[in-house]
Amino acid sequence: MPGHQDGASFSRGKHTHTVPMSLHATNRRRLCESLQSNSQVGSEAVVLLQGGDDVPRHCTDVSYLFRQESYFQWCFGVREPEFFGAIDVDSGKSILFMPRLPQDYVIWLGRIPTTDDVKKQYDVDEVHYVDEISDVLKAAKAKVLLTLVGVNSDSGLTSREAKFEGIDSFKVNNTILHPEMTELRVFKTPAEIEVLRYANKVSSEAHKVLYKSARPGMHEYQMESIFEHYTSKEAGCRYTAYTAICACGPNGAVLHYGHAAAPNDDLMLDGQIMVIDMGAEYHCYTSDITISFPVNGKFTPDQRIIYEAVLKSNLAVQKAAKPGVLWPDMHRLAEKTILEELVKHGLIQGNVDDMMAVRLGAVFMPHGLGHFMGLDVHDCGGYPKGVERSTEPGLKSLRTGRVLQKDMVITIEPGCYFINSLIEPAMKDPVKSKFFVPEVMERFKKFGGVRIEDDVLITEDGCENMTQVPRTVADIEAIMAEGRA
Repeated sequence: MPGHQDGASFSRGKHTHTVPMSLHATNRRRLCESLQSNSQVGSEAVVLLQGGDDVPRHCTDVSYLFRQESYFQWCFGVREPEFFGAIDVDSGKSILFMPRLPQDYVIWLGRIPTTDDVKKQYDVDEVHYVDEISDVLKAAKAKVLLTLVGVNSDSGLTSREAKFEGIDSFKVNNTILHPEMTELRVFKTPAEIEVLRYANKVSSEAHKVLYKSARPGMHEYQMESIFEHYTSKEAGCRYTAYTAICACGPNGAVLHYGHAAAPNDDLMLDGQIMVIDMGAEYHCYTSDITISFPVNGKFTPDQRIIYEAVLKSNLAVQKAAKPGVLWPDMHRLAEKTILEELVKHGLIQGNVDDMMAVRLGAVFMPHGLGHFMGLDVHDCGGYPKGVERSTEPGLKSLRTGRVLQKDMVITIEPGCYFINSLIEPAMKDPVKSKFFVPEVMERFKKFGGVRIEDDVLITEDGCENMTQVPRTVADIEAIMAEGRA
């Protein structure tokens, strides 16, 4: 493997985390080793990836803020658009191809880096221009180009295959690379884990600020603004990992609230419980944390019932999660724990095993327990070949059905929601209706929901919770009182 210089790194300042470019060199080495052990890959194969493009807003000359494509980021850590990257599988030699920028770029966008600048910045072996790809690969005697084509199991969308002028003169294989890279991305290296810990630390601190800041009479979007301001100002996180969910009262029963038609614009009212699901992103590595709390700082008896049921569920999964455990079994554990608590407090009645058999838990928690997390908040690799998705309510929403293994990073996010479009049919269902206590359920009709989400690293014998925010009722009330002192 070619040697690499010390010191090349990404940072947003001395107070932020420094990401060594060796992180990406390690990923490239892992990829080469994996491909070398694949009998379908012969000698003189070259991986070819195309990075993300600058994307304009519709027909205007204003672009969306650029964020690198995740597979390309995993290999190279390049923050600019319009790049290509190549890796010689036999030697591990890394090559970046940068766009040849026009001279007036200097006027509008600043200094044009040289190929040597880029080589040093990203610690690769060679840098050429995009219009030289064909000549460079021919000179390298590339027998076959391995390009990336595969379907994302969450979105159903297909990854973008690298294309350049002259590619028709090369033999191309677009079936080998995607499953290899996807599986490698599931297992985080020590350097990747450190970036994920940083993103979690930053987001955890921002959520603590939200606990202290919340007041009746604020708008939901003000909570979104406070989080983004903190993570950017204090930690150099220019991006969030996904669209913010800041949902008070009944809005908390809308699982992906915060979209364009419901843009976190409701008024936060005294007596409501609030669900805030936000995570910062650093060097494209994500976090995903959800807190739930009373807007006025004090839990009502009913809010406490639901909150502590979900917290008990979250902690039960954290205690059980370890290598060798099947993730759908963790989902069932989370459901069962919540159902037991709902029985205890009189919302439902009957035998919990009977409830589990008819999937009653999915009425209160229709989403999956959690998902892989890394360079994407819903990270890849949840359903590789041989892992089938369940068709049962609740379980079918799981973003992975895998057995847990060391160095996976996954979210644990049980929730309990009062979604009328699910509860009302269930209360009329001939099989499920017997479990409900209608007069008690009526109290919760406009409750909304509770979700508690932590990001965990699977270790040798358990899991490490990277998310550090107040979780007990007493601790939440204490930090909210501190914000009002």
